[in-house]
Amino acid sequence: MANLAASGALNMNGGSGFMGGGQVGYNYQFGPSGFGSWLVGLEADIQGVVANSSSANTISAVGPFPFFGAAEVHTASIYGRESLDYIGTVRGRIGWLFSPTLLVYGTGGLAYGGTNASTWIAEFNNNCTLFAATCVQPTAGANGTSSGTRVGWTVGGGLEWMFLPNWSAKIEYLFYDLGTAYWNNGVLAFTSNTFPGAGGPAVIASQSSTRFDGNIVRAGLNYHFNWAAPVPVLAKY
Repeated sequence: MANLAASGALNMNGGSGFMGGGQVGYNYQFGPSGFGSWLVGLEADIQGVVANSSSANTISAVGPFPFFGAAEVHTASIYGRESLDYIGTVRGRIGWLFSPTLLVYGTGGLAYGGTNASTWIAEFNNNCTLFAATCVQPTAGANGTSSGTRVGWTVGGGLEWMFLPNWSAKIEYLFYDLGTAYWNNGVLAFTSNTFPGAGGPAVIASQSSTRFDGNIVRAGLNYHFNWAAPVPVLAKY
């Protein structure tokens, strides 16, 4: 039996979706209000996410059959799916007032999220081409899943505009990276011989992986509680 295998990769990074949640934070402004003042703060937020992505692919490997010059074709069909159920961050931020009411800022810190991923694999080998009457076609399949809360990092920036004494609106961009998840799909077990009296069962370990990272663009409406000189901020999206 020829040693032949098919392997491949799926691109599941094209997904998009919607999110909604809340944020709480605390800001401290250096110096008098107005152009040229610096602001530092700490923010924490969490959002539910409605987003997933999936992909499918079929890969074939062709090699010489050891007898009579016949071609051996090994085909693998792979289907993968991933989703992000929620994402939260705990971030510091530092900003610069370009006017008394317009703040530009950078932000970064911890990110965490609930992730799910799964893979289904089916494999087929045409080794029985010459012995169709006496040989069972070798086939195999396996599947696996990964789920849980992952922790990583985030970085980004935004603009915030104070349009009323206690109200501001902002638009913000974040890039997040929750790292790579790995999981086992069990085994792909070929239980048929290539033809009677030759070869034997083949057991192939199968593992999958995917990276959870992406881009967030969101808008927010903030209400500022002016309890003291340092200004706490409560925001709802």
